[in-house]
Amino acid sequence: MTHSIHVTEPATTPGDRSVIGWDIGGANTKAVAMDREHGAPPRFRAGSAPLAMERDWASLVPGLRRLATAVGPRTGVHAVTMTAELSQAFRTKREGVTFVLDAMEDAFPGEVIRVFTVAGEFLDPAEARLRPLEVAAANWAATARFVGRDMPDCLLVDVGTTTTDIIPITGGEPATMGLTDPERLLSGELVYTGAVRTPVESVAATVPLWGRHCPLVPEGFALMGDVYLWLGALDARDYASSPPDGRPATREFAGERLARAVCADAEMLDEDAVGAIARALAEAQVERVTAGIKRVHARHPRLRLTVVTGLGDFIAAEAVRRTSLDLRPLAERLGDAARTAPAAAVASLLADAIAPA
Repeated sequence: MTHSIHVTEPATTPGDRSVIGWDIGGANTKAVAMDREHGAPPRFRAGSAPLAMERDWASLVPGLRRLATAVGPRTGVHAVTMTAELSQAFRTKREGVTFVLDAMEDAFPGEVIRVFTVAGEFLDPAEARLRPLEVAAANWAATARFVGRDMPDCLLVDVGTTTTDIIPITGGEPATMGLTDPERLLSGELVYTGAVRTPVESVAATVPLWGRHCPLVPEGFALMGDVYLWLGALDARDYASSPPDGRPATREFAGERLARAVCADAEMLDEDAVGAIARALAEAQVERVTAGIKRVHARHPRLRLTVVTGLGDFIAAEAVRRTSLDLRPLAERLGDAARTAPAAAVASLLADAIAPA
C-alpha cells in the first residue's frame, strides 16, 4: 500500500462515539472514520488506498496504519469487513480471513477490533478466526443493514470497483437468497462486474469498429476503468487498480489500452473510434446491471425504491432509470463516503452497538 491515499475531507476531533470502519479488499482498502457527538449528526471522513494483495501482501500492516492516520485522528475502535480473503494470495478463505485479522491486530495493538458477519453480528478477532465464512465478504450485509435503518423496504444496488451487489431489503433486514459469494452468484445478488477492475472483454463480446462488429481479444489489455476515464465518468484518483500496461491512469493511456483491446493502437484508431468502443462497453455494462436488477426485483415486486451507492453509483443510477423503480442515491446521506459505503456502514453499526444505553 505504497500508493497515494485519497481522503475526502480533513480530519476533525473525534466525538464521543467515534469508530474507524474498514472494508479490506484484495485490490484496495477503504477506511471511514465516523464521529458522532451526542445529539449531532454523524461526520464521515473516507479514505482509500490500492493494494494488490497477491503481489504486495507485506504492505498491508503499514498501509493500514497510514490510512488510519489519514482519516484520523485515531479512535482506538475499529469495525472490520473484508473481501480480501478471495485474493489468489490465499489458498482458502480461512487463510485470507486469518491474514487480514492478524494484520489488523499487528497494525493496532491493544485497540478494540470487531468483525462484522453476514448475519449482522460483531465478533472479536479470535471468534472471527473460528467462523471465517461468516465474516468473509460480509461488506454487502453491513451496507444493507445500514440502509435498512432509514429505508426498511428497498432494493440496494452497490456498484464497486470490482463487483455489483443487488440486495433486497425488507423490514430493515437483507432478504437475500444467498450469504456466501457462490450462493449470491447463483441468485444474481452478486454480479461480477465493476466500475474499474473488470476486463472489458468480460462485458461485451464485440464492439463497433469501422462500421462492423469487432471481437474483443481475451488478453486483459483494458479495464472498465479505462472506459470511464475516457468518458470522463471517473478520474485518475478513482482508478483503484494497476493499469494492465503499467502506464498511468490518464485519458490518453486509457485510450491506448482500449485500442489494444481490438489489437490496434493510437496510430490506427482516432478519438471517434475509441469513443465508440468506450460507449459500447459502458452501454453493455449498464445493460448487465439492469438485467441483474430486474432479476432480483422479480422476486420482490413490492419493492419500489432503489438505493444506489458505490464508486460506480452512476452505473447503478442509469440502470435504475431503465426500470420502473424509484431512485435514491445514498450519497444524499453520506456524501463522498457513499463511494466507500461498507466501511461507513460498519463504522456506524458498531458505534451504535457500543453506545451507552
